[in-house]
Amino acid sequence: MKKHGLSIGIERVDSDFFLSLKAVGKLTHEDYLRITPMIDAALKEVAHPNVKVLVDAYELEGWEVRAAWDDFKLGLKHGNEFDKIAIYGDKRWQEMMAKIGTWFISGDIKYFDDIGLALEWLND
Repeated sequence: MKKHGLSIGIERVDSDFFLSLKAVGKLTHEDYLRITPMIDAALKEVAHPNVKVLVDAYELEGWEVRAAWDDFKLGLKHGNEFDKIAIYGDKRWQEMMAKIGTWFISGDIKYFDDIGLALEWLND
């Protein structure tokens, strides 16, 4: 049995949201069925959310095809609500993922191989 999935943390400071996602293993469509309603519910409560996101992809191995599509749809749905997205990882394809994400998301996206620098950038 291989561990996989997404965990989520959401904090609100005034009109700013801090969303942290930790991805482990190879993500599945079922993972997104569980996490998407939580993200939707958290973001719909604020008229004009300003969301800063930390994606901890250090243990991410990738996606099943349908899960990759779910991830893409989630980005399109909430892409205008994200102010900054920091992706933390240690793989070249994760860095490329951050660059491709800039095509679909209005906020700034940056890849980091140091979580401290990622948090510092989000808080600037």
